[in-house]
Amino acid sequence: MYVDSDVKGIMNGTIHRRAREDRYQGHDYYNIDDLLTDDHLMARDAVRAWVKQEVTPIIEDCSEQAKCPTHLYKGLAEIGAFGPSLPVEYGGGGMDEIAYGIIMQELERGDSGIRSMASVQGSLVMYPIYKFGSEEQRKRFLPKLGSGEYIGCFGLTEPDHGSDPSSMITNIKEDGDHYILNGAKMWITNSPVADIAVVWAKDEEGKIRGLIVERGMEGFSTPEIHGKLSLRASITGELVFEDVRVPKANVFPDIRGLRGPLSCLSKARYGIAWGTIGAALDCYDSALRYSMEREQFGKPIAQFQLTQKKLAEMITEITKAQLLVWRLGTLANKGKATPAQISMAKRNSCEIALKIAREARQIHGGMGITNEYPIMRHMMNLETVLTYEGTHDIHLLITGMDVTGLNGFK
Repeated sequence: MYVDSDVKGIMNGTIHRRAREDRYQGHDYYNIDDLLTDDHLMARDAVRAWVKQEVTPIIEDCSEQAKCPTHLYKGLAEIGAFGPSLPVEYGGGGMDEIAYGIIMQELERGDSGIRSMASVQGSLVMYPIYKFGSEEQRKRFLPKLGSGEYIGCFGLTEPDHGSDPSSMITNIKEDGDHYILNGAKMWITNSPVADIAVVWAKDEEGKIRGLIVERGMEGFSTPEIHGKLSLRASITGELVFEDVRVPKANVFPDIRGLRGPLSCLSKARYGIAWGTIGAALDCYDSALRYSMEREQFGKPIAQFQLTQKKLAEMITEITKAQLLVWRLGTLANKGKATPAQISMAKRNSCEIALKIAREARQIHGGMGITNEYPIMRHMMNLETVLTYEGTHDIHLLITGMDVTGLNGFK
């Protein structure tokens, strides 16, 4: 397992750790816990405890130094964060879709980058191998991905083709028992440390195919992207393919077209819809506590009407989002959640989370811009989450097309 030397310093204490105490307890204004099973609550409690122990003590340092805590991959596997709703025999957790959402929410309460590490592994790497891969591919890769022995990434977005993946230029050409892969992918979470990449490319007939590219294949490189001001604790890079020979045994046998990658994105977007509520909850929790403790003009600022307005609006939007994703989860458990419904939830959760982070920053005053509190880190992260896995505007168009039947993309 790759672990950055500076991250090792954070782990062993030679690099200063922030002393911020994690007093988060959770907020459930409409008693939504009554709708959850004991298994859901146990999963949530386990992940919440892990985040408090493993993520909170180091995450501000990791974000400030732009260092991905790669040692947490193993821990994420141990708490069942890799493919929670995939079958146990294929390296997953065997839980339902609501449990998957709850786990993503608790992880993103810690940091969006940590949730990204998990959701890419489970939804964008393990899921397509399970859904579209051959039985040999499933048995070869999924147990190692589920245990964290292998780290994976997902290659769809290209430098010149983001919201329009059908225009991709990455391509494969047959050559005996192999395909020759050429092209590049951009903004790829986990790529610099990934052992495998699930890549989507056009074949000679122009059909989009999925294939598994392995670290060490000649002509395959994964340069890291530097200078990010968001998701700084998540490692991001490119995928570059220069005449890479990929065995036909690594190609998904049957799936053709955009249905394959888009179904993976729906799985990931579902996790984001739950996850970003976790970031909103963390900002609200911090703002509520700070407003009760911070005094001005002889009383806590929570007593002032404008502060109460902010807090009341925050918990209202959080509650609405919680109910939306819970209903989405019940539909997903029945196989009835549509991509358009998932888009609506993803867009809504991202939007309310970012607005709540900004309001929470105001309540914290000047302290809100420091890393004594998690607000600015969440705010910066959410600027990215608002855009990836489909931009805010793209999700609005998906909803618009669904309700009108008219294609606003062209």
